[in-house]
Amino acid sequence: MSLCRLICGNKALAELKKSSKRMTCHKRYKIQKKVREHHRKLRKEAKKRGRKKPRKDPGIPNSAPFKEALLREAELRKQRLEELKQQQKLERQKEQDKKRKLETNPGVELSHKVLVKEEFGRSKAKKAKSSKQNPKKLYCQELKKVIEASDVVLEVLDARDPLGCRCPQVEEAIVKGRQKRLVLVLNKSDLVPTENLENWLNYLKKELPTVVFKASTDLKDKGKRIKVRKKAAPFKTEVCVGKESLWKLLGGFQEIYGKAICVGVIGFPNVGKSSIINSLKQEWICNVGVSMGLTRCMQVVPLDKQITLIDSPGFIASPLNSASALALRSPASIEVIKPVEAASAILSHADARQVVLKFTVPDFENSLEFFTSFAQRRGLHQKGGSPNVEGAAKLLWSEWTGASLGYYCHPPTSWTLSSHFNESIVTDMKRGFNLEELEKNNARSIQAIKGPRLAGSILFQSSGLTNGIIEEGDIPEEPPKQKEQKQEEGEDYGDVDTDQESVDKEGDEKSSDTSPAEEACGAVPKGSQAGEQSALSFVMEKMTEEDDAYDFSTDYVL
Repeated sequence: MSLCRLICGNKALAELKKSSKRMTCHKRYKIQKKVREHHRKLRKEAKKRGRKKPRKDPGIPNSAPFKEALLREAELRKQRLEELKQQQKLERQKEQDKKRKLETNPGVELSHKVLVKEEFGRSKAKKAKSSKQNPKKLYCQELKKVIEASDVVLEVLDARDPLGCRCPQVEEAIVKGRQKRLVLVLNKSDLVPTENLENWLNYLKKELPTVVFKASTDLKDKGKRIKVRKKAAPFKTEVCVGKESLWKLLGGFQEIYGKAICVGVIGFPNVGKSSIINSLKQEWICNVGVSMGLTRCMQVVPLDKQITLIDSPGFIASPLNSASALALRSPASIEVIKPVEAASAILSHADARQVVLKFTVPDFENSLEFFTSFAQRRGLHQKGGSPNVEGAAKLLWSEWTGASLGYYCHPPTSWTLSSHFNESIVTDMKRGFNLEELEKNNARSIQAIKGPRLAGSILFQSSGLTNGIIEEGDIPEEPPKQKEQKQEEGEDYGDVDTDQESVDKEGDEKSSDTSPAEEACGAVPKGSQAGEQSALSFVMEKMTEEDDAYDFSTDYVL
């Protein structure tokens, strides 16, 4: 028995003994090496990140001026923060007390809920009513406001197809009273060959004053000026061209007119109306982008004390136009018409040989064959590896309506006066403008613009003047499917907010130049100078009161 106890005791002692920490030198050195490598890695990562611990505030040095005043301000800030914390604490306590009272009186809570539901129902009904209104009718209303408020109207044309960007219905409405002046602006002049640009200028200036223009694409955020690069690549110039000629033309007319003028900027979607305003102001004021129809309502932008610009939404193309005109001038054409049909209509008016060279695709017999090879070239594939024909059609449509593809149209061989004009209207439209100076400035602008080579551009056959809709009653009713889609997206059109609110930044409110459009349909910037008149009040006076007609017969006629 004693022997058994002795054996059990020895076993227990053996179990209680700790295992030895001794190891071979090879293993110990290996562990030490791994630890060193790990620490080195941590130090390297910490060095990349920078200092982990924030540096302590050294405080205000004794040599600093106004040290006592700064310390007082710091103490006042601390006191204000403490007071705010206490106020927030009291508000939280009040809310908790209200909740407890509501728990004790459930009848009060029910009545409160009923009132909230009624208010929510009213607001919902208002939104539904606004969403039911066709956005095209809103565009017509805004366009009419711009035309009525303007003394001079700038019709912006795409230099690649100037005739297709002109709308006879809108031009007729402008020249009807013969009190307003209509000026044509050839924008995107760097995308057409120089010879073609000169031919179009000679053709258009016979009818109306025409300005060659190239909007700037290197505009910074609001408050920052444009920085002109020393070496600008040809065909992709970022500097604005034609700004001085347009400034001088409007300034000269204002001097003859004898008072401040409003200048409306109109045109079809995606011709560069907002880009021209941004270039003249040298700031990103109006929202611009590749997609059509970004501007949805009029936006007032004061250029200086005497000239105020008004941005407008694009014209609405009539559905009676040709398929190619609808595809190029209507932002909804790609949704109404199938993308393949819209892109095929554009492709049918382009020179096939030059299209093959431009897009580096093999020869094609029909549009479907072109879209198949174009999809393969650009890597557009569907599931299973088949080419995405619809995606290729959308891509061609977006490039053709964008501001990067160079193509051109020939002007008509013989000049004839437009049906909505006569000789007396043409002479009236040219009165008050220094046409000799404009011709010289246009020649300088053409020299400054380095357009593409004639062989590198695509020849396009224009479909002529594009008919538009200016009266709300002429807008056709939309199909029920489209109405449902519009109602789902009705919030975008219901309030008709300005595009500028998404572009302006919070920190730019303190800039020296006033914000030109806080709200596009209502508010305008506050004048910083004493003699400056509010832009919106000036516009509203133009719209409500009939100004006396200015007699230009007494002044010189160029």
